[in-house]
Amino acid sequence: MAAERNWQEEFDGRVAWIRGLVESAGVKGIVFGNSGGKDSALVGILCKAACENTVGIIMPCASKRNYGEDADDGRALAAQYGIETRVVDLTEVRERELEALKGVSELNDAAVTNIAPRLRMTTLYTIAAAEGRLVAGTGNRSEIYMGYFTKWGDGASDFNPVADLTATEVFAFLRWLKAPAHIVEKAPSAGLYEGQTDETEMGVTYRAIDTWLQEGTATEKDLAVIERFHSRSEHKRRPIPTYR
Repeated sequence: MAAERNWQEEFDGRVAWIRGLVESAGVKGIVFGNSGGKDSALVGILCKAACENTVGIIMPCASKRNYGEDADDGRALAAQYGIETRVVDLTEVRERELEALKGVSELNDAAVTNIAPRLRMTTLYTIAAAEGRLVAGTGNRSEIYMGYFTKWGDGASDFNPVADLTATEVFAFLRWLKAPAHIVEKAPSAGLYEGQTDETEMGVTYRAIDTWLQEGTATEKDLAVIERFHSRSEHKRRPIPTYR
């Protein structure tokens, strides 16, 4: 379990791995989305330790939480670990996209909600291309298993140093690193709309998901939710189908 992990060894190993990727790619640095959440916090800490030229991008997009709590937490992380921070406000870009789609298609909630993560992906890759950087991914094992990410949005990256860690392991790692307490303690949320939290939206807790992943046990109710999410999101984890 997480309490028995050697976090110093984990830290050293992941930092060395990231440093090797940067060197082998021949790039100048790393860029990541600094959302103010737990996963991006851990990724930012690891990347900064591995590569001095790491920049975090705060990208508010429509949600009030993006401009307040999330941005504040992102800045707190950056201040504590000396991470360069920039802000790109995507709200107007999102509105322009929605306006352009009027009369083209009748959008449902999922289509509208996924615009923000894909705009953020475009922003990160544009900065990466302009400045010779790798884009760091921030999805944890629990989210990936559940498919709780946007395809070609926050699911897109050049590398991901936390993809093997469950959500509860990420929390434990952050506590060991003495990351800002509010980031560790606040309810996980993608911040895509007002009042949204991951666990409420999925209908199952991360602890239940992680217990299933690590121990293979779950209540009948939780397992039904977990299996449903995993099954219907399989396309997100598979390579793009090609003819031959």
